Amino acid sequence: MPFQAGGLTDILARSIAQHASQRLGQQFIVENKPGASGNIGADFVAKSKPDGYTLLMGSIGTNAVNVHLFSRMPYDTLKDFAPIGLVASGTLMLVANPAVPVTDMKSLLAYARAHPGKLTYASGGAGASQHLAGELLKTMAKVDIRHIPYKGVAQGVTDVVAGQVDMTFDLATVAPHIRAGKLRPIAVANGKRSAAFPGVPTIAEAGVPGYEASAWYGLFAPAGTPPAVISKLNAEMVSALADPALRQRLDALGAEPSGSSPEELARFVRSEYDKWGRVVQEAGIRLDQ
Repeated sequence: MPFQAGGLTDILARSIAQHASQRLGQQFIVENKPGASGNIGADFVAKSKPDGYTLLMGSIGTNAVNVHLFSRMPYDTLKDFAPIGLVASGTLMLVANPAVPVTDMKSLLAYARAHPGKLTYASGGAGASQHLAGELLKTMAKVDIRHIPYKGVAQGVTDVVAGQVDMTFDLATVAPHIRAGKLRPIAVANGKRSAAFPGVPTIAEAGVPGYEASAWYGLFAPAGTPPAVISKLNAEMVSALADPALRQRLDALGAEPSGSSPEELARFVRSEYDKWGRVVQEAGIRLDQ
């Protein structure tokens, strides 16, 4: 797990690990190795023995975007991993602290344009899905909002609830705060509305046509892992995601289980690599580790 505990990536990793441990009679351990926008943990897996015993719960950052953000990468995004399967896609909802004087997307855009650089948004780190969603909004809506990176999604959400940061993009970690009235839902970043909050429009519907950003999570092994091992791990991942209790939990968190094949994940990673590479280049984003 290349990120800190507490976010949807961590929940997915632990859920699949628990299921696989029970099914295979082999203990799966989730080890959090955060840092460098996920690159430290991802690099650890990339350089591990390709025997199926060390896996990566990858994300849009570690497996599609970071290579475009950093001048030097410790691993090759497209060559150093063997895809096992897409685990899930996560909803990103733009939420704000109720003290921020905005109630919907129209008022948020108006406020941002009237007060350039004043609004801030938290992310789980540079290159994380929340960061990319914010940068895409800045580019497409032509607004100036400031990015505040954290070492994990949960830390950023805590500060948004406390009013130290104005906004963030997430759903898994913010849903309880929305229901408690501690955060105000503004709009959904994905291409469709969330089943958990169907009354909240998408950003595209609410004033930024064509806007779409989402989080996704995939399981990877080091390149060179035997095909038979990849096939077995994929079968266990699919089995875990078919569990009704897990699906119900993911639905409540705004995550859509996938369970794709290794080949489907490989094609998806390539398309995300190309899409976000263009966004990063157009936005002029560059980070150094």
